[in-house]
Amino acid sequence: MNNRIIIFDSTLRDGEQTPGAKLNAREKLKIARQLARLGVDVIEAGFPISSPGDFRAVQQISRQIKGSAIAALARTVKEDIDCAWNSIKDAEKPRIHVFLAASDIHMEKKLRKDPQTCLEEAVWAVKYAKSFTEDVEYSLEDATRAREDYIFKVVEAVIDAGATVVNIPDTVGYATPEEFGGLIKRIITKVPNSEKAIFSVHCHNDLGLAVVNSLFAVQNGARQVECNVNGIGERAGNAALEEIVLSTVIRKDQFPYKTGINLKEIYRTSRMVSKLTGIPIPVNKAIIGTNAFAHSSGIHQDGVLKDKETYEIINAELIGSQAAQMILTARSGRHAVRHQLESMGYQLNDEEFENFYHRFIELADKKKEVYREDLEALLIDISFADPTYELEYLQTVSGTKTIPSAVVRLRKDKEILEEISSGSGPIDAAYKAIDKITNIATRLENYNLRAVTRGLDALGEVSIKITHEDKNIIGRGVSTDIVEASVKAYLDSLNKLINMMAHINNNPNTKQLNKQ
Repeated sequence: MNNRIIIFDSTLRDGEQTPGAKLNAREKLKIARQLARLGVDVIEAGFPISSPGDFRAVQQISRQIKGSAIAALARTVKEDIDCAWNSIKDAEKPRIHVFLAASDIHMEKKLRKDPQTCLEEAVWAVKYAKSFTEDVEYSLEDATRAREDYIFKVVEAVIDAGATVVNIPDTVGYATPEEFGGLIKRIITKVPNSEKAIFSVHCHNDLGLAVVNSLFAVQNGARQVECNVNGIGERAGNAALEEIVLSTVIRKDQFPYKTGINLKEIYRTSRMVSKLTGIPIPVNKAIIGTNAFAHSSGIHQDGVLKDKETYEIINAELIGSQAAQMILTARSGRHAVRHQLESMGYQLNDEEFENFYHRFIELADKKKEVYREDLEALLIDISFADPTYELEYLQTVSGTKTIPSAVVRLRKDKEILEEISSGSGPIDAAYKAIDKITNIATRLENYNLRAVTRGLDALGEVSIKITHEDKNIIGRGVSTDIVEASVKAYLDSLNKLINMMAHINNNPNTKQLNKQ
């Protein structure tokens, strides 16, 4: 049997369904480009029928990304499939991914349909999708809680209808490894036409078994694994791409399979997805957590200094994360900074580099040492919205017996706008001053602050989520001053909101957002 595993990445679709995650079209395209560099075989770019914004994002990705197949998700509904095709028809390698429930509880309680009706819908949908493209994937939602005889019947029917890939999802993370592996083996063995399709698996992590379930499925004949960068996804997340890939590299004796993944792009991809979605990576996350190559125990440190393999089964450089790194300061010249960026895999043109170097000097003047994590934060902390408002000046006052207040001065085109406000703290005061200037009604839903590097002068990275009517926007900001970083994050989110509303035709909120 072929030992090549197809990596199907659903970060931009299932991953974006993570509570708190929200990406705009430009951010999705940026991640898609990185996924292509990573070597992902299939990029599931989104669920186009879900919103006009998602349709535009999938369409843009389809037109610009080469190398990877671009998949769009659709229900077994004509409008869904039409929309999916229109979003990916310009792709180099388009795929329509159709899904429908397979378990009795989903069919009866959610769809209110009988199994035969669902079977007929599945066959019709695959045939209809096949009229647009040869590459059609069909998913049996909640397969691990479905009756096996029904699974066999649906799989045989959709393959006869033209499905080239059949996905067996563990939608609610219910299966155990032996159980799931056995199911895959029985499907391949008992379905008469199984050799005509590639079998895929899509595992959720509700019981913490998504990665091992995926690997057991591969051992039993599955040749496509659907996974997400950093394991993000609904509820407890999905199978983590980096864990699956590294398992096949480090434990070839148990998993003798190959992928097309460029290992040195794993670290960079992980950090980009984390920062753009606003979802932090747990420090103890396997493969890419900040503690994955850290040792605090004296016994461990002694062993690693003598031979890394005593306590490290993965070389950090394998995934593009160098344990040893050059420390930059304000005295570091352009050559040193460019060299460090290039060693990290970033290529900037002259104009981009000069803009970056200016920001680097501003940061280096505030702290003694600049680490690679700082550089990555600076690179990614670039607003993807046209900056309607830019920070010109910020001053805050706070103390145990002082009413917190803030003076904020913003630039809008050539106009300078300034307001003073008080609040429960300096950040609250600054946000209220900005609200007075912009006259935009939003609600702060989530606020996250983390230190990018160690030390008292560490760069602080703030990620926030605001809501305006039915829209969720994520903003980011970095600075050695956490109040300044917080203000930058708020302005980033407001600029994105204004940019988003400007693209909605005939929407009265557009004028409302731009009163000033």
